[in-house]
Amino acid sequence: MSVDQARRALERVTRALTASEDRPGQAQMAEAVARSIDTGRHLICAAGTGTGKTLGYLVPALVAGKRTVVATATKALQDQLASKDLPFLEQHLGVPFEWAVLKGRSNYVCLQRLRELAQAGDGQLELEEMAGTTRVEIKRLAEWAGTTRSGDLADLDWSPTDAAVRAVTVGSDECPGATRCPLGQPCFAEGARARAQTADVVVVNLHLYGLDVAAGGVILPEHDVVVFDEAHQLEDIMSDTVGVQLAPGRLTTVAGTVRRILDDPAIVGGIAEGAQLLRDVLGPHTGNRLPHPLPDSVQGALVTVRQRLDAALAALRRVDTDVEDAKQRRLRAQQMATRTIEAIDTAIGAHEGYVAFVSGAPQTPRLEIAPLDVGPVLAEGVWANRTAILTSATIPSSLAARVGFDATAVDQVDVGSPFDYEHHGLLYCAMHLPDPRSPKRADEVHDEIAELITAAGGRTLALFTSWKAMDEAAAAVRLKVVQPIITQRDLPKNALVKAFADDEATCLFATAGFFQGVDIPGRTLSLVIVDRIPFPRPDDPLLSARRELLGPAAFAEIDIPRASMLLAQATGRLIRTGTDRGVVAVLDPRLGTANYRWDIVRALPPMTRTRHRAEAEAFLREITAS
Repeated sequence: MSVDQARRALERVTRALTASEDRPGQAQMAEAVARSIDTGRHLICAAGTGTGKTLGYLVPALVAGKRTVVATATKALQDQLASKDLPFLEQHLGVPFEWAVLKGRSNYVCLQRLRELAQAGDGQLELEEMAGTTRVEIKRLAEWAGTTRSGDLADLDWSPTDAAVRAVTVGSDECPGATRCPLGQPCFAEGARARAQTADVVVVNLHLYGLDVAAGGVILPEHDVVVFDEAHQLEDIMSDTVGVQLAPGRLTTVAGTVRRILDDPAIVGGIAEGAQLLRDVLGPHTGNRLPHPLPDSVQGALVTVRQRLDAALAALRRVDTDVEDAKQRRLRAQQMATRTIEAIDTAIGAHEGYVAFVSGAPQTPRLEIAPLDVGPVLAEGVWANRTAILTSATIPSSLAARVGFDATAVDQVDVGSPFDYEHHGLLYCAMHLPDPRSPKRADEVHDEIAELITAAGGRTLALFTSWKAMDEAAAAVRLKVVQPIITQRDLPKNALVKAFADDEATCLFATAGFFQGVDIPGRTLSLVIVDRIPFPRPDDPLLSARRELLGPAAFAEIDIPRASMLLAQATGRLIRTGTDRGVVAVLDPRLGTANYRWDIVRALPPMTRTRHRAEAEAFLREITAS
């Protein structure tokens, strides 16, 4: 495939768009991807908001005829590719291809579970133990399962409760597999896997791709090219998926699964009590690293739980039944207990190159064993086997090294953004405010936020690096402005975004979860406030272990790139279309004084910069008046 072929194909496709426009960055990206596929060199491509990066990587991959897996950061982006981008290319590219979406098993309704619930006897007893609303929802899901082709719960036009979803789905740790299930042939999850085996493009999420790497490539089909979309999340998600996580809730789930087939209160109760035992020993260590070997209390609890699971497996093997549904219940219980034992054995075993820590809250602790460096895993499992395209609107400066690329085998390009940031955006650094560590800072910050909101007439997304800072600011600023303020505590995320978008005067105060993945174009969002540079927590157990490994270089290799990326993500909430205008206000004087400031500023969109609030207020009033 030539670069010219990819460029011509992209031109043909983009002419068919409803609002076709020239996007030089998209063309540059497509050419870079085509060159990468042709030479086999890996590519890291920063493509700013509005570039149209999905077409920028899909078109050259399809024209090259290479089997491609696209790994996205979210299921929502998976669904966008499936419902919009791929059908559009199917119609307009002029190159025949097949595509499939593949998700984890728990995203598909399980026909065997539905059949068990519909059976007299055990199925009816199980249903009777559920709430009435859950039973109604299960009935609706069963009816839907008879009409859907995909069985993918994302295709529903309503949202079932978590209880109903758990009742009609199984995870990979529970499913015995198609060959051992009587409904393996019509199984929705197996159907998705079968379609993926023959597709030219397979869309997955990063978690599933990470599980495939950890499993030695047995989940996904062989492929020539992998595209990591939202690649700035690759290191963290790979850490989650190639390591081990063990939470008390997992034992509660195992107990429930065993109880469906084994009428033995001592065994089932022992596993359920193991959940509380694990909670008790892990809770005091929340937020901390654990030594190796693990503390005696943790080690002892894991050994006790393992013994109880061994007893359950022995009892399950003694279950003798000719009833097929009962056999399936037994198989799933055996599968889940065995996988949990494997996780415990890994947690107890040697941790060279890994760090053990407890995440979550004291009431919901989670033991994690994560790799200090995901680079070797990716180098062996991915980079050595296929061409990789990594893309995102924001690429941390240290990404290539952090994910294990050989610097001589990867190209990096930044294609920019089509938006006119210089004239449409203003970056304001509040230099006069106290340092974030100053005890006198809060009152001045709240006054600053109030003045900016007043100038903007509302229309503000204020982002905070802690829940405490958000709560204090919301309480104080509500007394200083007439505009309504809603916070992340008030409504679910989608409802919050809708309430904010529907009323120009409303201001939304939120935390790190809103730094990315929020798309609010137009005048409704004219001001983004960030309370401080979002450095990662110094006491984060995994990052602190990685800092120790890097020594003096850690701040430059870990903290600055992560802070730059998060601030760039937050800044990216402001301008979502070519006509959007607004101000990003960073209430942290370090952005203008610290010796690392240019490392962060260079990672942000190229907006005009100011240190004077009066200029920011004037720009906001101009937007409001227009």
